Amino acid sequence: MADKEESEKTIAEDLVVTKYKMAGDIVNRVLQQVIDRCIIGASVREICIYGDELLLEETSKVFKREKELKKGIAFPTCVSVNNCICHFSPLPSQPDYILKDEDVVKVDLGAHVDGFIAVVAHTIVIGASPDNKVEGKTADAILAAHNAAQAALRLLKPGNETYTITDAVQKICEDYHCKPVEGMLSHQLKQFKIDGEKTIIQNPTDSQKKEHEKFEFALHEVYAMDVLVSTGEGVGRERNTRVSVYKKTDETYQLKLKSSRMFYSEVAHKYGTMPFNLRSFGEETKAKLGVTECVSHKLIEPFQVLYEKPGEIVVQFKFTVLLMPTGAHKITGLPFKPELYKSSLNISNPEMKALLCSSANPKSAKKKKKKSGKISGDDEHISEIDGVSNRLNDVEM
Repeated sequence: MADKEESEKTIAEDLVVTKYKMAGDIVNRVLQQVIDRCIIGASVREICIYGDELLLEETSKVFKREKELKKGIAFPTCVSVNNCICHFSPLPSQPDYILKDEDVVKVDLGAHVDGFIAVVAHTIVIGASPDNKVEGKTADAILAAHNAAQAALRLLKPGNETYTITDAVQKICEDYHCKPVEGMLSHQLKQFKIDGEKTIIQNPTDSQKKEHEKFEFALHEVYAMDVLVSTGEGVGRERNTRVSVYKKTDETYQLKLKSSRMFYSEVAHKYGTMPFNLRSFGEETKAKLGVTECVSHKLIEPFQVLYEKPGEIVVQFKFTVLLMPTGAHKITGLPFKPELYKSSLNISNPEMKALLCSSANPKSAKKKKKKSGKISGDDEHISEIDGVSNRLNDVEM
């Protein structure tokens, strides 16, 4: 075990940072192109297929000479609409969803380069514009989720505890009369591992609080910070939507069916421990047959499609962050557009107000300013986020 820990590659190495940033650049570009396709009359299934094809195409362009280096999809494209919380990416045999005006659309996807994972999620409202602002509970949920994500970014520091983020997300959502989706986890990322041991929980129940361990953030760790906010009770429920996204676990079992063994072998060879969509297999019927026995013996883990109550809205913002000596480097996420949203609510909690008005990366920003008189690169991106948050606070408060 000690040998494994000693050989673990982290962002203490420049090459590892480079690979994370490559994956981050890819998912940001793909996310923007996928969002551009989210228009009235568009098919969610076709958008998801397009996103996955683009992720494969973009990752194939890097490290071409290193034939053994693995790269590709780290999380298949999912497009979850309105009260659908997550993981909707329908198979050809499943009912599709056609986007319509005012739909609240969550796009979630990820890529990896040599197993170094970058994931992202973003929420848009179809038809929203500065002249046609989103109002009411949808605007409340979007502003709550955005500000909660910004608070989380500022609290992702070595030495801080995971529950400081849990509490901050809760406080901000309360001010917007929303609820974080119960029990949702944000994970530490490691090479070829999308669900590392350290986790940040949202809105835990009493029993989840007892079971869920507290962790401390440390230098050179990487996190996928995932904020999901609901206008309703914040409780996810399974419905009759078939699961399409799965991942291999570390469990072992001797499968009985030949079709299951063939399926499992293909998963292990093509995807390893990365999540995948059944749609990527040649024959859907065979894939469905194979995955059933694998799931029943916990060799394969399903990502359940979850829903809030009908009529409610769920919003998601997810970003990948590297905990560097110069501060938190947020490598995924699109700019937020506060001019699209209008809410009668605002953040009244003084502690949260002060947190959101602080810099997301004070060490790095200070260092860059001292060196060149201006902020550039990743720090400029973080500075832009700070500016958006502060402008948003000015408008709302």
